[in-house]
Amino acid sequence: MEPDSTRKVYDGSLLHLVVEQWGPRTREIVESPNAVAIVAVDDDGYLNLVRQAREAVRRELLELPAGGIEPPETPLDCAKRELREETGLTGGIWRHRAGFFTVPGFGRERMELFYAEDMERGEPSPVADESFEHVRIPVSDIPSLLPELEDAKTLVGLLPYLRDSGRS
Repeated sequence: MEPDSTRKVYDGSLLHLVVEQWGPRTREIVESPNAVAIVAVDDDGYLNLVRQAREAVRRELLELPAGGIEPPETPLDCAKRELREETGLTGGIWRHRAGFFTVPGFGRERMELFYAEDMERGEPSPVADESFEHVRIPVSDIPSLLPELEDAKTLVGLLPYLRDSGRS
């Protein structure tokens, strides 16, 4: 599928906005870098999450470690970098689980989901403009945590993890 026409109306440092014409329909589309999210379980059997302020929704959210892919990074390279920066976790066993569109109604961002298990703990090394709290939850507590979560990528990541690990 291709639009009849496309014009860029905003060119920001993180995202772009284009207006596309699809026959009689006009669509505003957000273009942003693709991203990764990681279900990371350390060698002590704890799920590693981050709590961070999300200004767009005016609150702090508890989320999977995640971030945007910086070309020429591969999704796996990005996932390893983001996990190290946000939690200090390294090494372990990595597996790509799925890919999904985050907001297909108006955006093109695709997120790749990874499982990272048996990770070794270290110190987080956030970049200058990041501020978050590293939160460790026993894997056995994931089901009771689900009702508190408001972040879609975290729910999308944890639900198949519970099924795949036999904990659902």
